[in-house]
Amino acid sequence: MLVKTVNEFKKFLARGNVIDLAIAVIIGAAFGQIVNSLVKDIIMPPIGLILGQVDFSNLYLNLSGHDYSSLSAAQKAGAPTINYGLFINYIINFLIISIVIFFAVKALNRITPRKADAPSTKTCPYCLSSIPINATKCAHCTSDLPDAEQQKPVHAH
Repeated sequence: MLVKTVNEFKKFLARGNVIDLAIAVIIGAAFGQIVNSLVKDIIMPPIGLILGQVDFSNLYLNLSGHDYSSLSAAQKAGAPTINYGLFINYIINFLIISIVIFFAVKALNRITPRKADAPSTKTCPYCLSSIPINATKCAHCTSDLPDAEQQKPVHAH
């Protein structure tokens, strides 16, 4: 029983899409770190400068009633806070990631060859007319058609 389960698990892991998914998760994690650095280290400083030296990560609403010099001081004291500045940073991260993914997919779609659509017609073997692929009788010559396995579909022109 255990050997059978282990063999099934090996087959599952050996499937290409599982390996592709694992690679995508690893690359996605690395990409996430790059985007976080882009937002934190490159995009947010100019935005903070434009908005008057505002550091979004330190914006918070203190619910305790005590004064704290920073978010980290409030958190160290265990004060309940609403960290809306961090939320703003996460929204900006999301928007940047969405834009980058949009342009990456758009570029991939341009360079990736399109798959041909599934054929929608076939040729009648008796009169050579183009007929729907699921037809069992030719609309032109009224012949009964052979099974689908016996006939190759043809693209409509």
